[in-house]
Amino acid sequence: MDSSWHPWIGSVAGSMLVGLSGIVPLLVFPDPSKLKNSEANATPLEQSPKFRLLLSFAVGGLLGDVFLHLLPEAWHLIRLGSDSNRGQVQLGMWLIAGLFAFALLERLLSSTADAADDSESNINGLAEEDEDSDTQNNNDPCEKKPKKEKDVIKKKHSAPSSQLSLFNPFHGMSSKQVTGYLNLLANGIDNFTHGLAVAGSFLVSTRVGLLTTAAILLHEIPHEVADFAILLRAGFGRWDAAKAQLGTATIGIAGAMTALISNGTDLADGRITSWILPFTAGGFLHIALVTVVPELLEESHPKQSFLQLLFVLAGIVATASVSLIVD
Repeated sequence: MDSSWHPWIGSVAGSMLVGLSGIVPLLVFPDPSKLKNSEANATPLEQSPKFRLLLSFAVGGLLGDVFLHLLPEAWHLIRLGSDSNRGQVQLGMWLIAGLFAFALLERLLSSTADAADDSESNINGLAEEDEDSDTQNNNDPCEKKPKKEKDVIKKKHSAPSSQLSLFNPFHGMSSKQVTGYLNLLANGIDNFTHGLAVAGSFLVSTRVGLLTTAAILLHEIPHEVADFAILLRAGFGRWDAAKAQLGTATIGIAGAMTALISNGTDLADGRITSWILPFTAGGFLHIALVTVVPELLEESHPKQSFLQLLFVLAGIVATASVSLIVD
């Protein structure tokens, strides 16, 4: 076989292997259908104490991934450049940009979903009022009010509602569901950078490529567990969450192909990737600290709060252990 194809085969295979780590959480999270009825139906999943502990571990995993993996890797790439002092400021600016971008995006999508729900509820309320008044008119033959004006009002309100339902992909979603899709977006960007790294390492040598793939794979396992918990919180089923994780994994293959095609450019040598990483880190920080932590802080039981804190620390320790072993 021509050796020029080795980087292509290794890059695609390595990216696929990293992407398959998205189904590892299926071994961690229990199947609700196999639980006892008292456990499965007593409380919703997001209110289950065991699930809240896994969600706490997810917060720790995301924080560890940001501060012990993404940002150090971005700083390493910046130090390889010519002006590291300027790079420090730019790294911080990209981190803040990621925070604000994901906060703004979540706000816009949540507002759009809430507006669609409010419009639909208003239409339903008007329809119920019309039905009640029609019933009263039928019972009282002396009072016959014209229905033309009601029909005009009903058509006037139903047209925007139907358009919102038709053109708004987030129609009917809650803020938790929006957070789940935002996490998939951040995970997709993260996987794209992983694909760039895997392909770039295989372009150096097969040995470097294998070592880099193994390092990224070990880093990804606690991170994928965190992402899986966020998706379950958003209302995804176990298999739906696994399919979504595999869907974002294909973006990693696209990143690998991009690096192979753009070999020798700024994208391949990491100078552009160094700014993508802190932006993604800002997105993960928003998801962990703004959307998940406030929900955990609502816990009123002292023992459960202490256990949640321990699981947050466990997530950080797990990520730190992987970083120390790999690096």
